Amino acid sequence: MAANPKSSALFSFGVPALFVWLWSTGFIGAKYGLPYAEPFTLLAIRMLITISLLSCLAWVLKARWPGWRSAGHLAVTGLLVHGCYLGGVYHAIDGGMPSGIVSLIVGLQPLVTSAVAIMVLNEKIVPRQWLGLVLGLVGIFLVLLEKFAADESQGGFPAWTLIWAALSLAGISLGTVYQKRRGTTADLVSGALIQFTAAATLFTIGAFTLETREVEWAPPLIFSMAWLVFGVSIGAILLLMWLIRRGAASQVASLFYLVPPVTALEAYLLFGERLGLLAMAGGTLSIVSVALVVVRPPTKAIG
Repeated sequence: MAANPKSSALFSFGVPALFVWLWSTGFIGAKYGLPYAEPFTLLAIRMLITISLLSCLAWVLKARWPGWRSAGHLAVTGLLVHGCYLGGVYHAIDGGMPSGIVSLIVGLQPLVTSAVAIMVLNEKIVPRQWLGLVLGLVGIFLVLLEKFAADESQGGFPAWTLIWAALSLAGISLGTVYQKRRGTTADLVSGALIQFTAAATLFTIGAFTLETREVEWAPPLIFSMAWLVFGVSIGAILLLMWLIRRGAASQVASLFYLVPPVTALEAYLLFGERLGLLAMAGGTLSIVSVALVVVRPPTKAIG
């Protein structure tokens, strides 16, 4: 029986939209949680809770476990996608870099991923997709332009935080391509569990060697931790792995263009940050850019 075209289209757009929303809330959760715990400590606790829950889920679902070689590839992906990306973002924000600028730097990921995908995966990027990538980059600049101006008027941020932001960008870009090439045949649950275990090891080592590990269990931290675990670490990451498995790495990467405008809207609703005309124009451009990169033109029937 042929699939319902309307259901297929709704599923094709609904899953990426859900992923973008869940992923964008990670910045909000970090903003709530970081005042009460240091970055590596906060991330280590988050990973350990996530590992416990995923272990139960893997047992219930009787997840298929990969061999040692595949597990090694998954661990590398976890160190890149979770370890480098999250560690970089959290340390950059904790060091004084505004979350809007962190989002902008990480928002360069589609261009970096596309370049790596061309070199490593031999993916073909058509002119329409390149146009979408460029428009998305312009859209991000428009969304965050007002925050750039406000941050500069307040004295800017420490230059060393750029190192953490660059590490985050490199991690998520290389991790996306590596997952596409090496980790797509593994069970989603067991694969995510291995990735989180690798990241948890990195964060735990960082917490014990670089931080005091003091935690203030205030209500905002408890709420943010719960959301970061269930909404982002489990919900968004499993969706990301599923999307990478089904689509080209460059197409999945283009979804990250939508994160800054969605985050800006959430910041407006939660913190009262105003959305100007530039921000709304940038959000529109970002949506158009995703359509150009992700949506494939219909093929003509032969005969």
